[in-house]
Amino acid sequence: MLTCLPGVLSKDDVADFRRIMDASDWEDGRSTAGAQSAMVKRNEQLPPDSEVARKLGNRIISALTSNPRFIAAAIPLQIFPPLFNRYAADSGHHFGLHVDNAIRGDRLTGLRIRTDLSVTLFLAEPEEYDGGELVIEDTYGSHEVKLPAGDCVLYPSTSLHLVAPVTRGTRVASFFWLQSMIRDDQARSMIFDLDTAIQALVDRLGRDDPETVKLTGIYHNLIRYWAEV
Repeated sequence: MLTCLPGVLSKDDVADFRRIMDASDWEDGRSTAGAQSAMVKRNEQLPPDSEVARKLGNRIISALTSNPRFIAAAIPLQIFPPLFNRYAADSGHHFGLHVDNAIRGDRLTGLRIRTDLSVTLFLAEPEEYDGGELVIEDTYGSHEVKLPAGDCVLYPSTSLHLVAPVTRGTRVASFFWLQSMIRDDQARSMIFDLDTAIQALVDRLGRDDPETVKLTGIYHNLIRYWAEV
């Protein structure tokens, strides 16, 4: 399931992020890549243990956990501290086809998660750069994603994906992973579809409608059946 979330950060928030990031030191993005990914990764990133990365990451987590659509789509158990990267055309940056590591560990906190969902939060407007599409492959083919600044996309970490070469300007984004309470992507997708349908019924019939209440009970019982906490 590929899910886009608009307006996770406001335009003012994005401008503040970019101001802070532009004044920071960057390093080779291969510092956090696995052995296979390092062979095809060409970008820069903020040092993941830096104070800047941690503070900005906490702001992203706060925004996401206040977003009902994110909670419904991800059903998060643990969220990895967000990382930040940039791809510059004049440096030939890109990230070839790869799959994310199954387990990620954080050196500062000792957190270890199973990567169920990958998240990219865009911090540059599409007109700021050419190329740089996030291309995600699944059983239905390839999907190109290039969203407005402040929007994010969630997709299964099992997916092969790449970032196309940036040919003009600079692509800036945050990327990270999360472990969901619902391990199976198909089960998580069905729960999300059910939640979306329930919310539509609430808008039409009210939260105290008997059939809406029954469906809400089914929703919670499915989570109870599948959840790992």
